[in-house]
Amino acid sequence: MIKKPIYLLGCLLALSWPLAAGAAVHEYRLDNGLKLLVKEDHRAPVVVSQVWYKAGSMDEFNGTTGVAHVLEHMMFKGTAKVPAGEFSKRIAAAGGSENAFTNRDYTAYFQTLEKSKLPLAFELESDRMAHLSLADGEFAKEIKVVMEERRMRTEDNPQSKVYEQLVATAFEANPYHHPVIGWMDDLEHMTAADARAWYRRWYAPNNAVLVVVGDVDPEAVYRLAKRYFGPLKPHALPLRKPQREPRQLGTRRIDVKAPAQFPSVMLAYHAPALRQPESDWQPYALEVLAAVLDGNPAARLNRHLVREQRLASEVGADYDPLSRGPALFIVEGTPSEGKTVADLEAAIRAEIKAIQDRGITADELARVKSQVIANQVYQQDSVFYQAMQIGMLETIGLGYKTLDTRLAKLQQVTAEQVQEVARKYLVSDDLTVGTLDPLPLDKKKSTAATMGGRHDF
Repeated sequence: MIKKPIYLLGCLLALSWPLAAGAAVHEYRLDNGLKLLVKEDHRAPVVVSQVWYKAGSMDEFNGTTGVAHVLEHMMFKGTAKVPAGEFSKRIAAAGGSENAFTNRDYTAYFQTLEKSKLPLAFELESDRMAHLSLADGEFAKEIKVVMEERRMRTEDNPQSKVYEQLVATAFEANPYHHPVIGWMDDLEHMTAADARAWYRRWYAPNNAVLVVVGDVDPEAVYRLAKRYFGPLKPHALPLRKPQREPRQLGTRRIDVKAPAQFPSVMLAYHAPALRQPESDWQPYALEVLAAVLDGNPAARLNRHLVREQRLASEVGADYDPLSRGPALFIVEGTPSEGKTVADLEAAIRAEIKAIQDRGITADELARVKSQVIANQVYQQDSVFYQAMQIGMLETIGLGYKTLDTRLAKLQQVTAEQVQEVARKYLVSDDLTVGTLDPLPLDKKKSTAATMGGRHDF
């Protein structure tokens, strides 16, 4: 299920807990355009270092889908100074951990280390920012790893196949149409030259954000960043075009046939992403709506469709307003034995209509606000997630200060606003429905694959 965690910490705790003891974010800009954001957290002698590039799958060209993710793998395949495989070994030898992940909007690389080891992370990251080898032999090996990753995560996963086809149907013009991992045909025909072109196009200090959170002195981190990243040369970045999705003109439907144990259904409605954190209100109301439907065991979908009506064995809702591109409001579920996807779809749409017609209760609103806000605040207890929130908000263009704004705006959402966004956006003309029609399972086929290489976050 596509669901976010909700942490039940209580409304009082959520509204009063200081974000990482009130620590400020210190902002710096190197001469080459690299942005450095440092946040102190002295609860443990640990530091998290993350490099975020504003380059994700939405920036890819047709015929090279998946290249952002492939390049993420290749970033661990060595430079003239650091041979292939040595990056991870050196971080591990220093007692740290590291990994990377690719998203539609960005690619990020991170290390968690004892605070005195921060220079090692900076040395390694600055080296591969400008001096990646991208050898043909290493590419030939790693592209096979990526193709196997696609087979395991998508080709052999019926729910992932439905989701991939659902998104590709909902978005016709916007590059979110393409999966982050890429289409298999593009991966099969990708070359090292494609990866080199991507690296030259986007990997530059003036297209990166360096985030450091932990037991550090901001000015010392700034001096360290100037030492390691300062000498790197910036370069002109390509002009990004809007690639706006045209208005949908009616319900779209897809049916995916794949080996699976159970059928399922997904409903995806076009919805606005957050663009102006201070003045927008609809994305915040949609977040509350998603939590009313699926924020806790007593939420409407689970209470009505799973426990009371026994129409579904599981059901959930998800909406993420934080992206460079457009957003979707998704509701999905698996029908109970003896029920059909048509039965479940009708029941889901009936639950939505009930909110459109009668709104939500004051108790629901209070409970959901507590849970949604607590979920945002709870992540501040983790040094890693503090860095994640800062880096993500900066890279998608909203800025790290949006976090505090979001908490305040979520508190201001009214029941009337939740009803209004349900009426405006959860409508048939903006709906794409994807269903899984299960075929018999091939019991001889193993979906366990040894991937090697990197593991996306």
